[in-house]
Amino acid sequence: MLFYFMEVIAPTHKRKTQARPREQHIPRYHVILLDDDEHTYDYVIEMLMKIFNHGRERAFLMACEVDARGRVIVDTTTLERAEFKRDQIHAYGADWRIPHCKGSMSACIEPSEDECL
Repeated sequence: MLFYFMEVIAPTHKRKTQARPREQHIPRYHVILLDDDEHTYDYVIEMLMKIFNHGRERAFLMACEVDARGRVIVDTTTLERAEFKRDQIHAYGADWRIPHCKGSMSACIEPSEDECL
């Protein structure tokens, strides 16, 4: 029979504990849809469903809010994605249901409230 004995030897020096890098805070921005009188509820709902993948009910509630308040936050995300989504709104095109509609709806980007603290 063979026996193996292992001796545990404590290190003579302490390991340097590396500080974990802090999680980098990524600023968030709101994509805000602005109201106008040239687009139907159906247009707004379809656009929000297509661009933001919102469900029909959520898109309808946002259409109601933009109509009532003049603006609605449709997404909160990184600056790069917010700019892309704003540009998609601007490029979505005119509402074919309204003959005098001249183009897409307007949108803007603002820092989210927690970025202002």
